[in-house]
Amino acid sequence: MADVESALALIQRGTEEILLEGSLRKKLESGRPLRIKAGFRSNAPDLHLGHTVLITSFRQFRTRPPGLCS
Repeated sequence: MADVESALALIQRGTEEILLEGSLRKKLESGRPLRIKAGFRSNAPDLHLGHTVLITSFRQFRTRPPGLCS
């Protein structure tokens, strides 16, 4: 349960609102890696500094805790 709480705390950091938090908690408790998608390609030529917030968050998800997302 501590892993779920730490994963949820990581997701909540810098987040304004989480819709369906109960559903997210159930997915974290299942132990399966989350699949996170964005509406842009990370190597697109039209990226700007505003995209770095999401790219940085994706990097945090991939580095810790292990298995949080695929």
